[in-house]
Amino acid sequence: MTAFPEQGKRVIMLADCQSFYASVEKAAHPQYRDKPVVVAGDPARRSGIILAACPLAKAHGVTTAERLGEALRKCPEAVVIRPRMEEYIKVSMQITAILQTYTDLVEPFSIDEQYLDVTGSLHLFGAPVEIARDIQQKVLQETGVWTRVGISENKVLAKMACDNFAKKNREGIYELPKSEIANLWELPVSKTYLIGSRMTRHLNRMGILTVGDLARTSPARLRARWGINGEVIWRVANGIDPSPVTPQTHEGQKAVGHQMTLPRDYATAEEIKVVLLELSELVCQRCRAKGCQGQVISVGCQGADYDHPSGFYRQMKLADPTQLTDTVYETAQLLFRKHWDGLPVRKVGITLGDLVPDDQYQLLMFGDEERKIALERTTDTIRQRFGSTAIMRAVSATPAGQAKDRSHKIGGHYK
Repeated sequence: MTAFPEQGKRVIMLADCQSFYASVEKAAHPQYRDKPVVVAGDPARRSGIILAACPLAKAHGVTTAERLGEALRKCPEAVVIRPRMEEYIKVSMQITAILQTYTDLVEPFSIDEQYLDVTGSLHLFGAPVEIARDIQQKVLQETGVWTRVGISENKVLAKMACDNFAKKNREGIYELPKSEIANLWELPVSKTYLIGSRMTRHLNRMGILTVGDLARTSPARLRARWGINGEVIWRVANGIDPSPVTPQTHEGQKAVGHQMTLPRDYATAEEIKVVLLELSELVCQRCRAKGCQGQVISVGCQGADYDHPSGFYRQMKLADPTQLTDTVYETAQLLFRKHWDGLPVRKVGITLGDLVPDDQYQLLMFGDEERKIALERTTDTIRQRFGSTAIMRAVSATPAGQAKDRSHKIGGHYK
C-alpha cells in the first residue's frame, strides 16, 4: 500500500459499531457473552423484525431486518432481547464524546456510525492507523462495543472502505487512498454506497456489473436515465466527495416532522383524523421546545401494498407562522380531505417547515391565539415533568389512537 496520507490530503475516518444494539446488550449482560444474541421487536410474542444480530447469530444465517420467527428457525438457541432505544442513544453519545477527544470534527452519520476528520490531529496522536486502533480500544474498554474504521481522503471513500474491507478483516481497519480506488472497482456494483437492490438490477441490465464499470460509464448516460441521481452515483464510484465533516450537520433545522407507521390499515377518515391530530400535536410540541414556528404544512400518507403504491404528499403555506396544534391540525385535515384517494392507509406524516424563531412573531398573537399558546406550553411542561401520557386528548384513548403506545417508544422502537 502507498504511503498515506499524501501531502495536503485530508484524513477522514468512518467509525462503525459492530452489531451495535446487540453489542450494547451483550456488554450489559455478560452471561450472554458466548451466546447468539438478537435484538427484536417483541420477544414475548415472537414477533417483529431483527434490528441487530451479534456475530454468533449471524454465523447461523440470521440477518438484520428479517422476521424474528424466521431467525429463530435458523438459530433456535438465540437469546432475544427487546430493544432499549434510550440506552442505545446514551451509548452512541458516549462514543461521540470519546471520538471528540481526538478531533473537534466529529459528524454523527447514524446512531452507530460517525465520521471524523483527523487531519489536524495527526501530529498529536500519530498515523491514521494508530489513531484508529486507539479509538477501537478506548471505545471497547468504555462501552464494550467493537468498532470498525474505514480511512480515506473523503467521506464517501471512508464509508466504502469501512463497509467493504474493514468489516471483513480481523483488524477492523482499512486504509483506502484515492490512488488505490481500483481496489473498489473490482467489487460488484451493488457494493457502491447508495446503490440498493433495485438500482443494481437496473445497472446490470445496462451492462454495468462492477463499481469500475459504473465509474467508467459516461456521466451523461447516467444523467439521462436518473437525472441528478445518475451524476451522484457516478461521483461515488469515482470517489469524488468534497463535503466536509460537519459537527453541526443536524443543527439549524428547516423543518420539524414526524411520521407514524400504523399497526394496521386505517380505512376510515374518522380513524385517520385521530392520527393527524396526534401527529399535529407532536410536531407542534417539538417546535415549541425548539423555540420555532413554521409557515408551510406538509401532509403525506402511504398504503401498505408497496407493489401497488398509493398515497400522496402535499403542502400548504399559511399566512403567518404557527406552532399551534389546532392550526396545524385544521390545515392537515384540509389537505387530507382534498388529496386522499380513499384507499387504506398504513403510514401518515406531517411536517412543519419554513421555520423561524418564535419570538419574531409574538406581536401577531393576541386574544384566543395568545391564550392557546400559553395553554399548550403549560401542557408541554406537565408532560415533560410527568410523562407524555399525563395529559392526553380523549380521541387518543380510542382504538385508533397511538399516543399511549408511542409513549413507550423512541423512533418507533421501545425505549
